Amino acid sequence: MATRVKKKNFSSFTYAEAFKYLGIQEIMPWKFSVEPIAPSEFFEENLRQISEVFDLQSGEESKKLLIDAICQESLRQFKHLKIWKAAPLSDEQTTGYVDYLLAKRRAYLEAPLLCIIEAKKDDFEQGLAQCLPAMKACQYNNQLLGQNLDIYGIVTNGEGWQFYKLTLDGLVYGSGLYAIGNLPQVLGILNFVFGQCEQNLLAALGGES
Repeated sequence: MATRVKKKNFSSFTYAEAFKYLGIQEIMPWKFSVEPIAPSEFFEENLRQISEVFDLQSGEESKKLLIDAICQESLRQFKHLKIWKAAPLSDEQTTGYVDYLLAKRRAYLEAPLLCIIEAKKDDFEQGLAQCLPAMKACQYNNQLLGQNLDIYGIVTNGEGWQFYKLTLDGLVYGSGLYAIGNLPQVLGILNFVFGQCEQNLLAALGGES
């Protein structure tokens, strides 16, 4: 009888283990040249109400409200994309639940294009340690369907955002930390990354609308 391989959970990866698992020694610099996007009046009012009602500084669960609001604002114009929260993900060697997975907008999750990992206790290094193997699992699931795509990842605590890209040749590109103190800049980058995901999705589907 074949021995069943015990899969490693994304949350159990250390920073060094994640790098070794992807076969990389460094993150390549990823710089953006994008137009800032002003937040909508709806978003500003929604954010004001959230900030008044919830403590967004000390509670991990409350910070998710901020991430939710920013993702909702950024995804408004992308009719093909949808986010699943606390979504299961696995490949041959890893498994776990990802805070946010972005994929095609339909009733079921398949072939995720982007994973967003919440930086627990504002630990961005540990967030990246979880994000890297999750990105690789996303790429694996796409390849099972014959879709060879670059995969994107984001590590955030709601107030700070870092962006990553895993290419088909196994390189990982990463950005610096962008703060919502400059919210139009963060929204501009999110618009670019979500736009890349939608373009990849439409290309994989042959332009299906």
